[in-house]
Amino acid sequence: MMQMTSEAQLVRELRLLLQQASYAYYVLDAPVMEDMVYDRLYRELQELETQYPYLVTPDSPTQRVGERPATHFTSVRHNIPLYSLENAFNVEELQGWDQRWRRHLMAQYYPVEVDYVAELKIDGAALALTYQNGILVRGATRGDGVMGEDITQNVRTIRSIPLRLNFDGLENIEKVEVRGEVFLPLEVFKQINEKRQKAGEQLFANPRNAVAGTLRQLDSRIVAQRQLDFFAYTVHIPGMDDASIANTQWEALELLQRLGFRVDTNHRLCHSIREVAEYYEYWDTERLNSPYMTDGVVVKLNTFKLQEQLGFTQKFPRWAIALKYAAEQAPTRVNNITINVGRTGALTPLAEMRPVQLAGTTVSRATLHNSDRIQQLDIRIGDTVIVRKAGDIIPEVVRVIKELRPSDTAPFIMPSHCPICGQPVVRESGEAVTRCVSASCAAILKGEIEHWVSRDALDIKGMGEKLVHQLVDKELVLSVSDLYKLIKEELCALERMGQKSAQKLVNAIAQSKNQPWSRVLYGLGIRHVGSVNAQLLTEKFTTVEQLAAAKQSDIEGVYGIGAEIAQSVYQWFRTPANQTLISRLQDIGLQLANTAETKPVGEINPNLAGKIFVVTGTLPTLKRDEAKVLIQKAGGKVTDSVSRKTDFLVVGADAGFKVKKAQSLGITQLTETQLLKMLEVSEN
Repeated sequence: MMQMTSEAQLVRELRLLLQQASYAYYVLDAPVMEDMVYDRLYRELQELETQYPYLVTPDSPTQRVGERPATHFTSVRHNIPLYSLENAFNVEELQGWDQRWRRHLMAQYYPVEVDYVAELKIDGAALALTYQNGILVRGATRGDGVMGEDITQNVRTIRSIPLRLNFDGLENIEKVEVRGEVFLPLEVFKQINEKRQKAGEQLFANPRNAVAGTLRQLDSRIVAQRQLDFFAYTVHIPGMDDASIANTQWEALELLQRLGFRVDTNHRLCHSIREVAEYYEYWDTERLNSPYMTDGVVVKLNTFKLQEQLGFTQKFPRWAIALKYAAEQAPTRVNNITINVGRTGALTPLAEMRPVQLAGTTVSRATLHNSDRIQQLDIRIGDTVIVRKAGDIIPEVVRVIKELRPSDTAPFIMPSHCPICGQPVVRESGEAVTRCVSASCAAILKGEIEHWVSRDALDIKGMGEKLVHQLVDKELVLSVSDLYKLIKEELCALERMGQKSAQKLVNAIAQSKNQPWSRVLYGLGIRHVGSVNAQLLTEKFTTVEQLAAAKQSDIEGVYGIGAEIAQSVYQWFRTPANQTLISRLQDIGLQLANTAETKPVGEINPNLAGKIFVVTGTLPTLKRDEAKVLIQKAGGKVTDSVSRKTDFLVVGADAGFKVKKAQSLGITQLTETQLLKMLEVSEN
């Protein structure tokens, strides 16, 4: 065995000292050395690693901030899915959950009283950490629960996340998965916004948004400056129960602290659902004094054995629930009602209000949806209203306090002309939405271009909303076809656009010409035509000429395409301005016909090839569009409606009438798990 050099030994000792000091400071909140001593030891380690670079290891404290900014984030599949939690909003709903899990297990075989662990629901961003042989090897965002983004370089900057685990007595463990929440202490959040205000930068709306934006910074040095913090709440170790490392959630929290993580000390072991309710009611007011934001309580059955027996529904674990506090409401005054015009020409009324604090954010606008909603509320300029944040996210007007209404107010009437272009608006029979139908409307054009460059359409990276607005306002772009005429010199003249950025954008626009016909059709923004419908249509009509010449009945004859979609497509291609656009796109070189390269990518699965699938409800880990793409890549077809031709119905939570129809027709129903097993055949 090779003897360790004196330099290597010193480096190892310095790392151990610094790791112990960080653990004491960030996790135990009990510093063991002064800052100046820590800094001196850190500099000594840094100098040694500079002199002997072969001694640098990933878990060294000097490696918390990367030298180079990342160019992008890679999508990664979570080793263990990050499930969402069922929500309850009062003690009665909590008791209903308690009764449901007991019924599921035939409660007569289980003790009446069980232990629960109640933990504060931290308002931040979920993070998945992977350790191999005690070393942090990956940090990923939650994403959709199945796929996240690899942000390891940024995770390393969070000092309450250990780069190396404390493995005393646990040396034989090879792999550890940890889940937790990244958050910003309120005082740090305040300081960040004060600095941004002085620098003339846009303020973060709330700590949660600040965390999400920070984690996706390409430069980890910026992440380090933001002083993010982390609480761990879940640990997964293969054979954890067998090794008697931890048999309960309470023991798992203690284990996380032993491993070197911060755990929120406000968690409580409750011996009855009544004690859980007391904990919830206590924190309803006490959370206002917390140094970080929390929007509820997470309740878990304590024993892992009971958790394993209960398992999961299509969407949630049966053994846990998020008991959320009621949406905060506040009164404010309506200063004005304005109209926003979207991509499809829809006129959406917005209440412009006196700013009010709600759920940690300043709210000054709320959507009023449409004229029917305005009439229902009888909302007027000058009214005092009650506003809340639906799901703590979207501001909405709950009601009008008519007793406080000024005497000179008048009912609000939707405009008869578009506020952007001045052209008459229409409201079609049977629709609640009022629309501008002018082809020259700048608001519609901006929306059309934003849709054209979006990820699922032509996917032109670097073309954000602000840039689109500049291009339209300066009349550099009057149609999506004009994007392909832009040159670097024109782009450089725009705000915050340098030479390199301009050239990258020109290249990205040119590259989009290679996108397949289905994406182009989706990008055209035809009403009711989503990405799946566009795929179905381009499989039948393999060239734009075929689709443009098709009768409405031919379009409706495509399996999965209904009458409403068929009419919309037929009329779109009969509009002269749209015919001109297609001609220009052909001249530019866009893909308006299928080629060999546009065939589904991936191995054809004999179990799916040629079969017709319908996906309904909310799947536990996959988004519906993701499931559809997987099916199509394996050779299957996906439609939106169930009929005798349907072979399989993939069913998620909250599925509706399609399940009953499938049952009446004898159609095979699949869970997500069964679908994934069918798909695995193509990978073997």
